[in-house]
Amino acid sequence: MSVGPDRLRDKVVLLTGATGGIGVEIVRRLADEGAHVVVTDLDESACHDLLRTLARPERHAAHALDVSSEEQWEAVVAAVEGQFGAVHALVNNAAIGSVATAEDETRAHWDRVIGIGQTGTWLGMKHSGPLIERSGGGSIVNMCSILGTVGGLGNSVAYAAAKGAVRTMTKNAALHWAKAGVRVNSLHPGFIATPPLLERWEGTERHREMLAGTPMGRLGRGEEIAAAVAFLAGDDSTFVTGSEIYADGGWTAA
Repeated sequence: MSVGPDRLRDKVVLLTGATGGIGVEIVRRLADEGAHVVVTDLDESACHDLLRTLARPERHAAHALDVSSEEQWEAVVAAVEGQFGAVHALVNNAAIGSVATAEDETRAHWDRVIGIGQTGTWLGMKHSGPLIERSGGGSIVNMCSILGTVGGLGNSVAYAAAKGAVRTMTKNAALHWAKAGVRVNSLHPGFIATPPLLERWEGTERHREMLAGTPMGRLGRGEEIAAAVAFLAGDDSTFVTGSEIYADGGWTAA
């Protein structure tokens, strides 16, 4: 897979949920393409550990961030503006999953899934969007899912609720910022073979269902999602806003 080393040269990209499977691949791709990556997650030490794996860690930054906390969003965005003077792209990647059905989900876990995946995405747009506008415009990439569009396997109700909201919030925000130079798009992965997914499900009936529902006959790879993020974050997508980009091996086409 080819990488354009200059496509994101000197762009400041803020990424949430950076130390998970897909997040790590996004960090690497953005850094390879020349971005200054602001790596955020709950565990700041894990963020610094990730930066140390990059070729030039001093070009990047790491911050602890609970995306469900408005106060933490305010602090991180202010710190990033103080260090870099701008943000050119936000990638709202942070989320937690759930496999519970509408009957089995608990209220406590529902609230946490919604707080991170839905409310956290809104807070990211609220606090980063104006800075992106002041920085001369740019891009917001909201990580969604096929489960924001279709029913999947009939479970994961809280996750589906959060991602369905992200899908429509994206379109709403795209219209809000359409003339302000801030593009807002959602990226919808299918089932991606990250280590946590494989460790939990490989060889099970659920894993077989994931494969059976994917016309390409395989799970996606994290670097394939990262490539789509890099496209949306950079200037190759300057006429793309309010769109849903699917990287799902054909799941939603079947």
